[in-house]
Amino acid sequence: MTITEPLAANGTGPPAVLSAHGVTVRFGGLTALSEVDISIPAGALVGLVGPNGAGKTTLFGVMSGLLHPNKGHVNLLGTDVTKATCETRARLGLARTFQQPELFLDLTVREHLVLAYRVRHYRSRLWKDVFTAGCLKRPDPAETERVDSLLELLSLDEVAHQPVRVLPLGTSRLVEVGRALATAPAIVLLDEPSAGLDRHETERLSGALRRTVMEEKVSLLLVEHDVAMVLSLTSEIYVLDFGSVIAQGPPAEIRENPEVRAAYLGDEDIAIAAS
Repeated sequence: MTITEPLAANGTGPPAVLSAHGVTVRFGGLTALSEVDISIPAGALVGLVGPNGAGKTTLFGVMSGLLHPNKGHVNLLGTDVTKATCETRARLGLARTFQQPELFLDLTVREHLVLAYRVRHYRSRLWKDVFTAGCLKRPDPAETERVDSLLELLSLDEVAHQPVRVLPLGTSRLVEVGRALATAPAIVLLDEPSAGLDRHETERLSGALRRTVMEEKVSLLLVEHDVAMVLSLTSEIYVLDFGSVIAQGPPAEIRENPEVRAAYLGDEDIAIAAS
């Protein structure tokens, strides 16, 4: 892997935590992504939106290591990770969530965070912890302090000792966020975190994400169909359409962009999101 200085997507500005430059992905004769540039600065909450089939999932795959581009490169904290595995990127500081929560149904909320913490700090103990539940009862002080702080940050204190199988979907999504943060990442990729949530659960999740950026100083890349959520949360938004970035900028600018209106948002969606 090559050490580089990852600048913002336009080649200027402060170094990015995670960036993609000139990324092109083809599946046979189909071009899913074409010359895509995206940059996520330190401590920022960046949105990625677009209609179905725009290439969001493909770009997420490239950024996380599930897919390798035909052209272009990806940088993570100064390292070219274009050909690196998901595991390598995780060790370097990248974490992600999924559209459907990938949780151990019989483990408690706290146990999920403990296991994630130990993946980062005590990797050799992981398999013993997974197969021998008693090991989860012997934390060290640093682990206890970190897990407690994450439970408080995400307002999961009251359900810390409940198995995740009894939790509502909104709370399960917060557990996924907490598990990602327990690995001490520099950036977390959030894949449709509000999918299936009602308005109250979405507002709770949004508040937790704001606190995460402010208190953890971690960067978040948010892929979402909830326009109002993205416009209210993020400092920068990228809009994909047919595999290309058609707009980039702060929420107010994206809201008024005529090309974005035509391709994705629509006048009605803009009015709802602005209200």
